[in-house]
Amino acid sequence: MKIIHQDFKKGEVKVKVDNLDDLWYLSSIVEKNDFIKGKTLRKIKFGDETQRNQKSVKKALFLLIQAERVEFSKFSNELRISGIVKQGTEDVPLGSYHTFNVEENSVITIIKQKWLKFQLDKLKDASSKADSKILICVHDREEAYFALIKKYGYELLSHIKGNVAKKADIKKFEATFYRDAAKQLKEYNSRYKLNKIIIASPAFWKEELLKEIDEEIKNKIIIATCSSVTENAINEVLKRPETEKALKQDRIAKEYRHVERLFVEISKNNLACYGLEETKNAAMSGAVSLLLITDNFIQKKRIENQYSPIEEIMKAVDNSNGDIAIISSEHEAGKKLDGLGGIAAILRFKFNTTYKFSAN
Repeated sequence: MKIIHQDFKKGEVKVKVDNLDDLWYLSSIVEKNDFIKGKTLRKIKFGDETQRNQKSVKKALFLLIQAERVEFSKFSNELRISGIVKQGTEDVPLGSYHTFNVEENSVITIIKQKWLKFQLDKLKDASSKADSKILICVHDREEAYFALIKKYGYELLSHIKGNVAKKADIKKFEATFYRDAAKQLKEYNSRYKLNKIIIASPAFWKEELLKEIDEEIKNKIIIATCSSVTENAINEVLKRPETEKALKQDRIAKEYRHVERLFVEISKNNLACYGLEETKNAAMSGAVSLLLITDNFIQKKRIENQYSPIEEIMKAVDNSNGDIAIISSEHEAGKKLDGLGGIAAILRFKFNTTYKFSAN
């Protein structure tokens, strides 16, 4: 993401979207009642609507809306921000509804009454140029999965599989399979300009693959271990200590550490709580050191028009100098947090979370 202009005295940030990851970040940053302005397409109708000859045409306009709904889908590669038109042209009446379809190369300005610390952190993270390109390959002698680590989780690039023939042909087959896997790694290295390549397998298969890899990319290789060769093994590799070096600057590694720390506190029945009501009570009492919330939970509450309590909790944590971590539901750590209700907190001090906070 490129920050074109920023003026936090006015609460304004103008950004250009570079890729799908940026849309994920914006889905966590933009919230209800924010103002969004920029160039957008809108269908304009011409002629008398009572006549059959009425026509419509898509026209590029510059509009300002007040957001009411934010929806992100990585499958459609767009972020939809819908709201009420506050400034526009004579073609678009004030008070009407419009949706910004934010895509790659879109330029929008976000205006907030107050930017929270975690939103500024995400903006800084998204605009950082130090974005690691890391590939994971989990394999054995006849099957391999290739996945690219993304800011919102990981993207499975491909899965190759062969069939071991007769015993007499096993060595010949294995040599061919390893060459094919090495060729695939070389192609991905060229396409994505990789910083690191993590190769993981049960037993000794990774050493056999390493023999087929070109010297030019061997310095990017990190060797790891996994217990199986399935897509789930990618999550296993993400948690391995061997990958910490490659992932220590990556957001997804931080998310795993946050969730693991939460479960340690829960297992000790100590400084942790989870679920909407318990977390809200802790936040309103200033007891939250770190708030954990999944993007899936945020999206669900937005769709159900029940986002206000979430926003209230975030502001309370921010006001008490707590930290907020938005956890992606795309990986195992996020799924584990979703299993707890999608929201949890690590606490500063022991707190009776069953007590209902009252402002009166």
